[in-house]
Amino acid sequence: MIRLKGSFLRKGKKNKLPTVISIASDSQFCSASSSSSSSSDRSIYPLIRMNFIASKQPENSLLGPESDSQRTLYPYVTGTSVVAFKYKDGILMAADMGGSYGSTLRYKSVERMKSIGKHSILGASGEISDFQEILRYLDELILYDNMWDDGNSLGPKEVHNYLTRVMYNRRNKFNPLWNSLVLGGIKNGQKYLGTVNMIGVNFEDSHVATGFGNHLARPILRQEWHENLSFEDGVKLLEKCMRVLLYRDRSAVNKLQIAKITEEGVTISQPYSLKTYREFSAFENPAQGAVGSW
Repeated sequence: MIRLKGSFLRKGKKNKLPTVISIASDSQFCSASSSSSSSSDRSIYPLIRMNFIASKQPENSLLGPESDSQRTLYPYVTGTSVVAFKYKDGILMAADMGGSYGSTLRYKSVERMKSIGKHSILGASGEISDFQEILRYLDELILYDNMWDDGNSLGPKEVHNYLTRVMYNRRNKFNPLWNSLVLGGIKNGQKYLGTVNMIGVNFEDSHVATGFGNHLARPILRQEWHENLSFEDGVKLLEKCMRVLLYRDRSAVNKLQIAKITEEGVTISQPYSLKTYREFSAFENPAQGAVGSW
């Protein structure tokens, strides 16, 4: 089979579509000759089949490269809750260091809090690889801001607004970054604390939490938090929240870090463990008094 690629002429005009011309083999030609009419004025030509092939699809087409890309349908390695609140001198934030592979506590030294620029700190729960991608975005943002060398730098409010746009943009592409983020900071004496989730829902508050912390830690914060907390009292309150999460959250591990940010900068503690007590009667026989088959 001989295949020729090119254009062909029709009524004196060159067709713009690329074509593939297939010329039949000898056996096909012979069979065509035997079945043709015997009249002498009729010529026998080879069978020519011309197939039009579609030109290259544009990249934004449904048939372009985007159709082959993979979406995050389910997160693989995830971190659990982040808890943060304002205190007298700045922002306090805590997160454990567990990384769960599905329901397996696979990694126990995953840092989920990072300083961003001069005035902000970011904590994340959810997919660890997506968190690393977000950190890459922020590195580029801070580098671009520093290149101006104008004596100004991005504050926590600007960074939080940027993150809300990134998360909502990826959600609109049906390819979300599978994280819930907490962004805290202080600039010119103004404390700022906000959160944004994987579909772009965002708000700012005096205390925030992600994951199970929204259900288990924030009720404690509503009762015991006040804005004039000292650093020592704030750490005790964070440890109380993290201890409750350790007892009740399957994905939590007893290895955590606490971070603070003040006008002097960001400080992230070394990992440490909490003292726990496992002799509660409810732990000894959790099904006692329960109603139902469970």
